[in-house]
Amino acid sequence: MKRIVKTAGFGLLLALAGASSFSSPACAQGPATVPIIVAETAAPIVVAAVKPKPKPTGLDKFEGFVMHANNAQITVRAKGNDLAIRTFPLSQAASDKMQKIIDKGGYQYGDKVTVYYVPATSQAIKFKGKPSKPI
Repeated sequence: MKRIVKTAGFGLLLALAGASSFSSPACAQGPATVPIIVAETAAPIVVAAVKPKPKPTGLDKFEGFVMHANNAQITVRAKGNDLAIRTFPLSQAASDKMQKIIDKGGYQYGDKVTVYYVPATSQAIKFKGKPSKPI
């Protein structure tokens, strides 16, 4: 029995020695050589660019509620922002239209209007909106 234990112990030693000499080292232990990949810079791919719609008349639009209106100017509070208040001087054509509306009772406080104006001068060229019934 002692002989079997001695032979087994010696065999185990030989197996460990052989395994350590014939095995390769772990990859994490050795210095890693990573090839540097050089990519050529390619031209960017252009997908359909967003083009803004051209305004047919060159006028800007301001939607809101009337605060004050007479035949010379109109003061409007913005629809989404209560703090944005703008006063637009009226062009001659818009002034004539406003005079006709004033003769019928005019715009009252809170009436919905849309003012089309020249952005450079803020002059109202035309306006749309239904005036409420006169008081």
